[in-house]
Amino acid sequence: MDTIFTKIISGAIPCHKVYEDEQVLAFLDINPISTGHTLVIPKEAAMTLDMLSDEAGAAIGRVLPRIARAVMAATGTSHYNILQNNGAVAHQAVFHVHFHIIPKMADGSGLGVGWHPGEFDHKSGAELAARMAAHIE
Repeated sequence: MDTIFTKIISGAIPCHKVYEDEQVLAFLDINPISTGHTLVIPKEAAMTLDMLSDEAGAAIGRVLPRIARAVMAATGTSHYNILQNNGAVAHQAVFHVHFHIIPKMADGSGLGVGWHPGEFDHKSGAELAARMAAHIE
C-alpha cells in the first residue's frame, strides 16, 4: 500500500509534525478546514478502521485525547470534531486510516455536520444488535 501517508511516515514527504511515537504520527493537515486541523495516523498501513490491528487501534486511542488537548490549547478553542471516514462512499480520500481533529473556531470555521436522525424500532434493533455482537471476536 503506497499512499501520501506512507510517504510521510517514511520521511519521503515532509510534514509539520505534532506528535510521533513507534506506532502513531500526528501532523497538520495541508488542506485545513480550520486552524489547527490535525491528522492522527497509525504507522501500520490499513485502508479502513476495520482492517487495522487491535494493537494499532489501541495506540491511536491511547494518544488521541492527548493530541486533542494539545490542539485545543494551541488554538485557544474548546470545541472540536473528531472525524474518521472509511471508504470512498463515506468520503475517505486517502486510503490509509486517519483521524481528523478539527477545531471549531469562533469565526465559524471547522466541520459542518448534517444530522438527520430516523425512527428507531426496538424489535429490529434488538435483532440487529444480536447479529452484530455475534460477529465480535
